[in-house]
Amino acid sequence: MIVDSHLHVWQVDRGDYGWLTPDLPICRDFTTADARSAASGVDRVVLVQAAPTAAETDYLLDVAQHAGGFVHGVVGWTDLAAPDAARRIETLARAPDLVGLRPMLQDMADAAWILRPDVARGLDAMAACGLVLDLLIRPRHLPHCLSLARRHPRLAMVIDHAAKPDIASGDVTAWSDGMRRVAGETEISCKLSGLITEAGPAPAFAAVAPVARCVLEWFGAARVMWGSDWPVLRLAADYQPWLAAAQALVRDVMPAAAEPVFATNALRCYAR
Repeated sequence: MIVDSHLHVWQVDRGDYGWLTPDLPICRDFTTADARSAASGVDRVVLVQAAPTAAETDYLLDVAQHAGGFVHGVVGWTDLAAPDAARRIETLARAPDLVGLRPMLQDMADAAWILRPDVARGLDAMAACGLVLDLLIRPRHLPHCLSLARRHPRLAMVIDHAAKPDIASGDVTAWSDGMRRVAGETEISCKLSGLITEAGPAPAFAAVAPVARCVLEWFGAARVMWGSDWPVLRLAADYQPWLAAAQALVRDVMPAAAEPVFATNALRCYAR
């Protein structure tokens, strides 16, 4: 079995993808049929929100209901700082396909937003409902992950795209220091996803290998899961070559990790 822990679908005319500008070659609709075609050989996928709206979550939940078992679960969005966040989260958690929520932290001016007191209520409600917090972050957010894990020890968390190290520039010192601490001092998991798009124009898969090796070594076989980040992936590579490159890298670094990284960790983390 292969499980893709991070995949998107979207419908452009829904109008809430502010980042998806017409100049981008991926500014068109991508459906689960498109995903099935690209992800041939993949058994299940986790759909992840691409817009910070309640309508996006409703859209993904509807897509999941009509995906014939291809969608394992949905990581949606809600305003965690809203006064009624706890009630909203309790309602969302009743949806059979909702497995997590993702605030788009990388786009927020305040790197410590997730630590605000008004957000804590929403995070506590997520933990009580058994939902996973996906952390869409960059290296500047990593120190705050340590505080977050201490404050919310019952909340399952996953770092998306290995916190987006600046692979293109080669300056990964801050990322390395922060990720090593998060791996060693918390129970947070990490997605081996999104790395190729951080490696600059027309990157070779070898460019991401040093970072991927660090993720595997620091977080270990039990806390790493593979994801495609398709169709954002298409900005740098195609689905099947990225999957094959990731599989080869995991076999080289940690052969026994193949099954957990490519299947069981995502199923366990995003259990319904």
